[in-house]
Amino acid sequence: MNPIYEQMETSVFARMSALAADHKAVNLGQGFPDFGWPDAILDKAADALRHGSNQYAPSRGTPELRDAIAGHYGRWFGQELNSDHVCVTSGATEALGACILAAISPGDEVIIFTPAYDSYAPMIRRAGGVVREIALRPPEWRIDAVALQAAIGPRTRAILFNNPHNPTGRLFDAAELQAVADAATAYDLIVISDEVWEHILLDGQTFTPLASLPGMAERTLKVGSAGKIFSLTGWKVGWIVADPALADVAARAHQFLTFATAPNLQSAVAFGLAEGDRWIAPMQQRFARARDRMVQGLQAAGYAVLPAASSYFLCVDLPASEIAVDDETFAAVAVERAGVAVVPVSPFAEQDPVRTIVRLCFGKRDDTIDAGVAAMARAKEMFA
Repeated sequence: MNPIYEQMETSVFARMSALAADHKAVNLGQGFPDFGWPDAILDKAADALRHGSNQYAPSRGTPELRDAIAGHYGRWFGQELNSDHVCVTSGATEALGACILAAISPGDEVIIFTPAYDSYAPMIRRAGGVVREIALRPPEWRIDAVALQAAIGPRTRAILFNNPHNPTGRLFDAAELQAVADAATAYDLIVISDEVWEHILLDGQTFTPLASLPGMAERTLKVGSAGKIFSLTGWKVGWIVADPALADVAARAHQFLTFATAPNLQSAVAFGLAEGDRWIAPMQQRFARARDRMVQGLQAAGYAVLPAASSYFLCVDLPASEIAVDDETFAAVAVERAGVAVVPVSPFAEQDPVRTIVRLCFGKRDDTIDAGVAAMARAKEMFA
């Protein structure tokens, strides 16, 4: 069997979710929300299933959805796009895979910032590429421009950049974005920009697409996600947005991964994006309230919580919480003995992992948050 997969451990998300089920624990580990979707989008999907096409959609996506994606980014970020810039995929992880397979040749080096979403490194290796990690450090999780420049060598082909950042909830600032853009333009690099959390912004934050920076539109493959925007992660509808020359190659990789995405879901997402300007602000406010509820509960229980500006994740600093064990040990005790599943952050890096942080998902109903916080309080007492 392919050693990349034969030697690969089970995803930390699947592992912790399985433990949550085994121990009947509150699952604050895997990142899916249990609220937030507009019912009108569900109604549109149901209607399209019954009355629309149920055959193969065009591989690059329905014209309706591709136009809606281009129009959405034009309204929100002033980008001049059309359907030729867009390829619809079966989820953002598939979009990432298509971008990596399209951009990376055997022997190419790809820079990633760790902790990093755990699909990045395996997919880079599947394309024959070599992973080069740059470690971000808590509590700031800042990109160091000097470290980025030092990581670039003669075989560097691409940067895989995630903003807003999972698992830390960090929204990178203008100087950090510019550092990535400067490195890409100076060394003629492709940037695969994972921007799936672009609308899950808290506290009035604003998002800047990397492709909107000077010199970046022609070298950036952006990955977006309807599942994140509309809290419908199970639909697995994502997309790639890029200069048509790049989008064409990514679409060729996509056609032999999933070929096409369910047409009724594409119709519903197109409707959601066209009408979404009135749904996004209430969604952001609801996630902010959920975050604040969890933060207040955790702090009352004695935990040190790092700032979360985006996504529906927040991180707990174990040493600052006076817990003297590593993240894997804490996560095991919390799920087995206290009744709550969290995600240790160390599996998000291979070379220099942070072992002092656990991640929690706050995209939950109030009763789930309260039950999870109560279980975290029990876990805290076990390490007192």
